[in-house]
Amino acid sequence: MGRPRQFNREGVLDRAIPVFWKHGFANTTVQHLEQATGVNKSGLYSEFKDKEDLFLASLERYAQTRGAEILIAEPLGWGNIERFLRLGFGCDDDQRGCFAVNSMRELASLPTEAQEIISSSQQKLKSGKASSERKIRNLMQVVRNL
Repeated sequence: MGRPRQFNREGVLDRAIPVFWKHGFANTTVQHLEQATGVNKSGLYSEFKDKEDLFLASLERYAQTRGAEILIAEPLGWGNIERFLRLGFGCDDDQRGCFAVNSMRELASLPTEAQEIISSSQQKLKSGKASSERKIRNLMQVVRNL
């Protein structure tokens, strides 16, 4: 019987996203991932098949969670709104642009599954523009009424 794992999958993904975001898929090393996640190579590979599998899981998590979790994070408050609005402008801390869009630079060399995640994510962004405009308008109305 092996040792129980000492890490949370979602936590690893959340810490791997900025690494892939900064270095890209091709230039991210296992050492970068070990340092960022605090999980050694054998631990990473016990959870993910390989670097590609970790990248795909990170990209999928990014596409699924981007934005929504910020507004409902505890404690609720203006900090959540500020982080959400900053994310909309692609300036989340020291990250530049969008992880999915940045990954498009390597589109030809990315696995097919990554290309599909990016394409799907881009479609959601396009279809959500009117909804986003409405949410911002509603938010501003609430702020003005305070």
